[in-house]
Order: sequence, then structure tokens, then C-alpha cells
Amino acid sequence: MASKNFYLQLILRVTLLSLTALLAGFALYKQQLLLSFLCLVGVIIQTIVLIRHLNHTNRKIAYFFNAVKNEDFTLRFPEMGGPKSFNEIHQSLNALNNVIQKIHIQNQTQEQYYQEILKQAEIGILTYNDKGHILFTNPKAEKLINHTPLNHIKQLAQVDKKLYALFTTIQPFERKLIKLTNERETIQLSIKSTEINLNGELLRLMTIQDIHKELDEKETDSWIKLIRVLTHEIMNSVTPITSISESILRYYKGENGLLTINQIDENKIKNTAKGLEVIKNQGNDLMSFVQSYRSFLNVPSPDKKLIKVKELLEKIAVLMGQDIGLHHIEFKIMHTQNDLEIYADEKQVTQILMNLCKNAIQALKGSQNANLSLISGITKDNKKYITVKDNGPGIAPNLINEIFVPFFTTKNEGTGIGLSLSKQMMHLHEGNLTVHSIPNVETSFSLLF
Repeated sequence: MASKNFYLQLILRVTLLSLTALLAGFALYKQQLLLSFLCLVGVIIQTIVLIRHLNHTNRKIAYFFNAVKNEDFTLRFPEMGGPKSFNEIHQSLNALNNVIQKIHIQNQTQEQYYQEILKQAEIGILTYNDKGHILFTNPKAEKLINHTPLNHIKQLAQVDKKLYALFTTIQPFERKLIKLTNERETIQLSIKSTEINLNGELLRLMTIQDIHKELDEKETDSWIKLIRVLTHEIMNSVTPITSISESILRYYKGENGLLTINQIDENKIKNTAKGLEVIKNQGNDLMSFVQSYRSFLNVPSPDKKLIKVKELLEKIAVLMGQDIGLHHIEFKIMHTQNDLEIYADEKQVTQILMNLCKNAIQALKGSQNANLSLISGITKDNKKYITVKDNGPGIAPNLINEIFVPFFTTKNEGTGIGLSLSKQMMHLHEGNLTVHSIPNVETSFSLLF
């Protein structure tokens, strides 16, 4: 190991230095002045060489950490041609540099990806700190406010003094309306405020919406909830990375700065390796989160054809039969309209129904007299529907408006995109997915075509 080889060399040098000093003392005692002088010169030379040897190692480690601090990952240490102990230390530093570089690139890629999502959003998003400095604004916000670039909220006074006054007085989670008039038109903006805590800094997040042209109030709330979830997931992954990185740095720092190489023991190297493994896993988890978001954004257009609802529900019964029997659930299929047909993508509708059935089965675990029903028919306003109904614990009233928000989940498992993905598919069918729940009585999800 690197530490063992280094210690052996260090012990050898110190031993040789001690022997030379003893020989110098012995020669002086025997009044052999020439030999004593030569030994003294040898002691001085060996001491200088030892100090240069240690300082050389310290400088390499210092260069490494300074390079990491400045995000310079081009520093490489030679892994061949030197002493074995140094070669192994160089290999460890190069491996650590590669891991940190990979995580740095992943974080930059993810940050660019999320910023691109916000830039493409059809709603204005603006974030600023307690000093009024605007940290982020997407093109839609600049277009609605009719001012670019936006660097400080005081610039809003140039657009409209009332707008600047609104930004300085609006409270967290408050929504206000304001009319803006420019040379082209008069628009009415809905501005909503919320607060987010990012790396210990309290930021104000503003959403700006032209209520005549853009999203309605419910969609605004969905964007805010989505951003909160994204921030929460990112912080859950990044916080451990930051904490473990700081712990690893503390292994190599003391009160007087960087530790000398002889202070780095095997236990610190092992702990460093364990910490890097955790960092790698957190990075992989964050990449999985990004992949799940991409799947939500890339739902294919439905390949529609006429589907007999009766045959479709019988197919669902077969696919879910094993899970239904395993949990002793009473299962029924009811048709209020004979020979009902829908014009839809069979694969997507099957995926939606299976997801809803799986959710219902999970909710019914441990329930007595558990019932699950698939119901089809036509509503009073001539919309065709398929309903998945159960008598489980249901959904709490305070969560009923949250369940379709991407990545929101009350379960310990899953990504939280099942219901939002299902609703997105129904929107592509020019339909809708609705929910009705009376806790501990009945819960139903209806696909409206």
C-alpha cells in the first residue's frame, strides 16, 4: 500500500540519519575531527533531502486541492517511473480527480438541463435574493415585463412604478394582479410569489402569467409545485455529496493546513474510498431522476384506433388477475353501455388502467372486504368513460390537488410520475383523467374520452 511503502522509506531515511548522527558523535568522542566533520555534513545533507522529499509530496497534494477548488481537472500526476509509494499515491489522486471531474460534469449537465426546461416554459419565472439581485429569469418573463436584460428588481420601476412596488411588497405565497401598458398593448399579469431555500440562502421565486393568453391559475400552481419538487429532489442528492466531500477534505487538513504525507494513514484512505462510493451512488440517483423526467416529457403521440371497451377491460382483468387473487380482492367489471367503443391508443390506455389498478391494489393491502371495480359507460354530457373504483383508505382532502404533480408521491417506493404521466396521456387523447375520493368509503379515477 502507498502508506506502507512511504513509511518504510521514511523509517529508512530517519534510521540512516540517526546512525550518521551517532557516528558523528562517536568520531567526535574519539577526536577524529575529519570523520566527525564528514558525518556532520552527511547529517545536514540527509536532513535537507528529507525535508525536500516531504515538501515535494505536500506541494503535490496542495496543487491537487487548489486545482479541484478552481475546477481545473487537467492536473495529472505521473503513475510510472517514480518510487512505488509515490506511484500509488499518484494513482489515488488521479482516480479521485476523475471521480470529482465526472460528478462536476454531471452536475453542470443537470443544471443546464433544468435551466433549459425553465427557459422553454410557457410561463414567466424569475428568482431574486434578499438584496434584489435577479439570479435567474427565463425569456418568457422578460417578454411579459417587456424589459431585457433583468439584473435587479429596481429595473422594474423603468417599466412601471406600480410593478416595482408590487415586487417589493408582495408576501410569500401571495398572488396579485397588475395591468401593464406599453406601446403595443395592455396586458393583465398574474404574479405569484413563493420562497425557496437553496444552499442556506432564502430566495424569492416569482411566476408571471398573462392570464388572457397563457396558463390558468391551477397550471401556475402546478409549475410552482413542480419546481419545488425538482429543488427538493436535487437538494436531497446534492446535499450528501457536499457533506461527504467536506468530510473527505477534512481528512487531509489540520489546524496548520494540509497534512503531511506521514499523517495520512490507511484508515483515511479507506474512508476516502467509501465516501467516493457514496458520492458516485448519489450521482447515479440524480441521473435516474433526470431520466424519469425525460420519460415524462417524451410521451409519444397516441396511435389511435377503435377499441372495444369490453375486450379491453377483460384484458386488464387477465393482466391484473394474479395480483388481485394474491391480495384476496373482490373484482368486478360493469358496463352501463353495451358494445361501447373508444377511439384511442390501446397500449397507452392499457398502461393507464394497469397503473391505476396497481395503485388501487396497493391501497387495498390489509383492508377487509376489499373491492375493485372497472366501470365503463357514457356520461350525461355524452363523454365516454372508464372508471377504476376501490373502497380503500382513499386520498386525504389536502392531497387531492397534489397527486397529479410530477414526482409527488406519498409512497416509499416509486418515482411519483405514474399519475402525472397518465394524465398527460389522456390530454394527448384530448380527454382527461379525474379523481373523486371519500376517505375509507370509495376512491375512483375516471378516464374521460
